Amino acid sequence: MSFDTIIIGAGPAGMMAAIRAAERNRKVLLIERNNILGRKLLISGNGRCNLTNSCDIEDFLGKFSESRDFLRNTFAKFFNIDLLLFFKDSHIKFKTEQNGCVFPQSDDSSDILDVLKLKLKNKNIKVLLGERVCKIIVRNKKIEGALTYSRKHFAAEHIAITTGGLSYPETGSTGDGYKIARRLGHEIVPLKPALSPIHIKERFIRDWQGISLVDVSLTLFAGNEKIDERSGEMIFTHFGLSGPVVFDISASVYDALKLKKEVTIAINFKPALDHKGLNTILLSEFKKNPGKTIKNTFKNLLPQGVIRQFLGYCDINGDKNTSQITTEERKRLAKGFFDLRLTVKDEMPIKGSIITRGGVNTKEINPKTMESRLMKGVFFAGEVINIDAKTGGYNMQAAFSTGWVCGDNI
Repeated sequence: MSFDTIIIGAGPAGMMAAIRAAERNRKVLLIERNNILGRKLLISGNGRCNLTNSCDIEDFLGKFSESRDFLRNTFAKFFNIDLLLFFKDSHIKFKTEQNGCVFPQSDDSSDILDVLKLKLKNKNIKVLLGERVCKIIVRNKKIEGALTYSRKHFAAEHIAITTGGLSYPETGSTGDGYKIARRLGHEIVPLKPALSPIHIKERFIRDWQGISLVDVSLTLFAGNEKIDERSGEMIFTHFGLSGPVVFDISASVYDALKLKKEVTIAINFKPALDHKGLNTILLSEFKKNPGKTIKNTFKNLLPQGVIRQFLGYCDINGDKNTSQITTEERKRLAKGFFDLRLTVKDEMPIKGSIITRGGVNTKEINPKTMESRLMKGVFFAGEVINIDAKTGGYNMQAAFSTGWVCGDNI
C-alpha cells in the first residue's frame, strides 16, 4: 500500500501531524501500536487534559530546559492561540485557571480526543491500529516505507516518528521511536525521568497521605549544597511527595541522586513570610488563646492532619497550653515551618514519570520543518525529541506545535 506520508504514533503530535498533512492534500497513513488512539492524552492532566498555557511566548519558552531555542520557530508558527482556534469549530469551550493552565470546561480529556478523531475521519486519513512499526526501510539513502512486526510493508517517501517517550509504557510509550531513530544514525540524548513524584524515607509523612498544600516552597540539597528551589502546589502520598511543584523539581532530584550524596528536600510551609513575620503570627495566636493547647491553636496555622506529626518533628508537646511555650520552642516551630527536612529515598523510574527527558538530539533536526538533518524524508514531533518543560500545559503544546510544523512540511 502506497502513501505520500506515514505517521508512526497517534498521540497529540502524531494526530496533529496527520491532520495538517492531510489539509495539504497528502495521502496519509497513521499507524498506532495500541488498539485505541490517544491513550496517553486521555490520562493527561488527571484526565482533564491541560491543553496549553495562556502565558506569552517568552514566558512559555522559559518553562523549557535546553530545548527552548529549538522551539522558538515552532511556537512562532503555531502557538497557544492557534491551538485553541484549531478546536474552535468543534464548539468546545475552554477555561483558563489562575496559573494560566487551559482546560476544556468539561474537565474531560475525551472531548479533545473526540475532536481529533473526527478531524482524522473528515480528512480521510487512513488509521491503522494495533500495528507496531519495527523499522523504516531505506535504500540508496532514500526512504521507501515502513515495516511492521507483523511483516506488513507500507510504501512512502516521507515518514514522521511521533512515538512519544518511555513514560507510562502501558499507554504504548516504550521507546520504539528511539530504536528506529538510532538505526537511521540519530543520537539519542540519555533518557531520564521528568515530572515525577518523589519517594521519601521518613515514614511519618504516610500519615499525611492525601493532604494538599496550595502554596509551599521546596529547596533541594545534595549534601550541604543547594541544588534547586521551586514554589507551588503539592500533595503528600503514601510513598512521599507529588503535585506540580514536586514534578517541577523532580528532574533536579534525579540529577542530584547521581552525585552519590544524601539528597534532602526542605519544605517551607510559609514562603510568603520571613522569620519576623512568622514570629509575630505565632505570638499573636498564642496570646489570643492562652488557655488552649498548642495542637488546637495550630488549627489556624496548618492543615488538621499535619499538626500532630509536625509538632513531633519540632519536638513540641502539643498538649501543653500556649501560655507555657518557651522562646526556644518557638524557634523550633519556626525552623519546622521554614525548613522541614525530608530525605529522598531513591531514583524515580522513567515509567512512573509524566514525561521523558532526553530523546532525539535537536541538533540533528531542522527546527523550521522538523525534518531530520541526517536522513531526508524523515521527520520528528513530540516527546520523542529531546524537549521537556515544567507542568502547566507546556509539554502538550509542544507536542501539538511540533506536530503541526511537521505536518506542514512533510
